[in-house]
Amino acid sequence: MRYAVLVTGPAGAGKSTFCSSLITHLHLSKRSGHLVNLDPAANSEAFEYEPAIDIRDLISLDDVMNELNYGPNGGLVYCFEYLLQNMDWLEEELGGYDDEYLIFDCPGQIELYTHHPFLPTLVRQLQRLGLRTCATYLVESQFMEDRYKFFSGVLSAMSAMVNLEIPWINVMSKMDLVTTSANDSASGRNGVRAQRDIARYLNPDPLLLVSAPGSRDETTELHSRFHALNRAIVQLIEDHPLVSFLPLDLTDPDSIETVLSHVDYTMQYGEDEEPKEPQDLDEGDFVDLE
Repeated sequence: MRYAVLVTGPAGAGKSTFCSSLITHLHLSKRSGHLVNLDPAANSEAFEYEPAIDIRDLISLDDVMNELNYGPNGGLVYCFEYLLQNMDWLEEELGGYDDEYLIFDCPGQIELYTHHPFLPTLVRQLQRLGLRTCATYLVESQFMEDRYKFFSGVLSAMSAMVNLEIPWINVMSKMDLVTTSANDSASGRNGVRAQRDIARYLNPDPLLLVSAPGSRDETTELHSRFHALNRAIVQLIEDHPLVSFLPLDLTDPDSIETVLSHVDYTMQYGEDEEPKEPQDLDEGDFVDLE
């Protein structure tokens, strides 16, 4: 049985670093793992491991932009549409792997996950080829600095989950930047973040989006033109509590193992493996025990 893990999320969430750390952890656990690059705009220097399969061998964003005069977003969509038209290439590339863990490093354009047909079509193709597939969606810990930014991440994760319709793990990355030290200045954006009540963010409470009753913020919010929108978002998340996050600290092997164990569980890793038969034994095998 082959397994495919799609690593998705917005740009800057740490997807490529997570892929490398996951493969390293698999190797240390005596398991095989291979990187599949699905980003036609990727920089080769960003990869710790050489991709076993690379979309740039089929088409690259630079070639599309230079030859067709497309912009980066239009060029990216063209690359994926071209891949969908040439799925036989990917099928041939995947044919050399059996009983393997394939880590798909996906690009950071949110629209590819939320409403573009590319990834759902790719998932169906992978399942047709007999790959058990799941996805991880990374949101970085800086989203905890602002409640509105945080819930935009929650809604994008929810939208992507609904769009792909496969087993799903949401991950809050870069937790090594969250400090528990009271003496740390916790500079915030793109730096160290102060530890808040982390549990509130790992299992999002939609009331985080609404100001506390009787507070000054509530009075301001009541007169805000976004008040009705905030209330509607709260109701949506309460009605469909689909999103929760696993904390990921890449400096902690136990944190990586926790995420990997959840990924294994969602794909039922090893469930179909046949038990290995012991080698034939005879009397001579027990001589040393006498």
